Amino acid sequence: MGIVAGLDSSAEFTRIVVCDTDTGAVLRQGYAAHPGEPKAVDVDPQSWLLSLGEAATGGILEGVEAIGVSAQQHGVVPLDAQGGLVRPALVRNDKRAQVAAADLVESLGGRQAWAEAVGCVPGPGQAVAKLRWLARTEPEHARRVAMILQPHDWLVWQLLGRPARRTTDRGAASGTGYWSARTGAYRPDLVELALGHQAVLPEVLGPAEAAGTTPEGLLISAGTGETMAAALGLGLGPGDAVVSLGASGSVMAVHHEALADPNGMITSFADATGMHLPVVHTSNAVRALRGTAEMLGAESLEELSALALKSTPGASGLVLLPYLEGERTPSLPHAAGTLSGLRRESMKPEHLARAAFEGMLCALGDALDVLRGRGVEVRRIFLLGAAASLPAVQALAPALFGAQVVVPQPADYAALGAARQAAWALGAARGTLSPSAPPAWQGAAAQILEPGDELSAGQAVRQQYVATREQIHPGAFGG
Repeated sequence: MGIVAGLDSSAEFTRIVVCDTDTGAVLRQGYAAHPGEPKAVDVDPQSWLLSLGEAATGGILEGVEAIGVSAQQHGVVPLDAQGGLVRPALVRNDKRAQVAAADLVESLGGRQAWAEAVGCVPGPGQAVAKLRWLARTEPEHARRVAMILQPHDWLVWQLLGRPARRTTDRGAASGTGYWSARTGAYRPDLVELALGHQAVLPEVLGPAEAAGTTPEGLLISAGTGETMAAALGLGLGPGDAVVSLGASGSVMAVHHEALADPNGMITSFADATGMHLPVVHTSNAVRALRGTAEMLGAESLEELSALALKSTPGASGLVLLPYLEGERTPSLPHAAGTLSGLRRESMKPEHLARAAFEGMLCALGDALDVLRGRGVEVRRIFLLGAAASLPAVQALAPALFGAQVVVPQPADYAALGAARQAAWALGAARGTLSPSAPPAWQGAAAQILEPGDELSAGQAVRQQYVATREQIHPGAFGG
């Protein structure tokens, strides 16, 4: 038995879990918020170290032999030739870079050119778009940038005492917009296209490799981005997909190869185990529920859920296309939501509430179908986000998705994934674990939901939704 730690430095806080290397059992935990403005898009990276130090107080790391680092994605830490910070780190899905992202798409020849080059089309959150924004709006700073790190890269570098070698992993690298999960290589020409000149990029480590060892003998694993760490913490494997319910939504799945999508609907991430994580995003998920709750005067989503369950499958013919903020999947950036099928008998609060839940889940079902249409196997679906606990979501999701649904108990899955990676790197270094497979930790405690007898009704609701979508937005998915 040994002890390892995983730390997750998210956009707003640091969480630490200390785990048994053999079982993954959580022994100790720590938490601290980052100092400063929680929603800031320009951040001093020292704030991440300050919260890390606070989270690690009270002897939490006593006896730890290895640490894994997970950190927020969509971040750029620009360094000069001496390793000094050129300006505060650029983090989050920074809307300032929207024009820069569009410029990059055009500069390379369109969405298909980007999809083929690096498996994704630049968005304002990606590092490549932030670099373009920096070059256009702060050219003096851009000219000084000699090395580009992401938050997890920078934290690993700090923990190791700022060595000459800087590292990252394939998971985090795949979100930059200048590293290809398909080829496993950087595209320095895309860095130059964005920044205006070349810059040093961190070495990309394999999943079980260590970034280094501290002078005290503490092994630091490669680390990874939050999405990849959470997948590792959940214990995802081939056949598993994750549907994440935030204001917007996302669907990702474990797959054996990178997927290049000429329409740009799939973002081709690498995971933290050597596999791939194709992701499809939707612009609307829980925001559709909140909007419906406000319309109906429901005081909470729980109240809306109870109301929806008074209706029947198909919501008495009501269909809501929940494109309230335009839509990313399918690509309908200027669309509005549509409520179809209004009849006198359907104009009741419970039917509209049900249509909101069915519309949200059917839109995410569309995203799942994008992956299925590319050969991605989906046997079970992990449902994440606070809305996953709503009774209406749990009642409807298995039949509408046509698969077993798993609702994991709330836990710090990104930090757990980082700890599991640390145990893997430690075992690989000692020769007790194979570098080809992570340690077999106990899976997440979860509620299992089956489609059961509701499957045929769910398929009918999906068909009703697809027919309405095709009538209102014909050929939206290229059909």
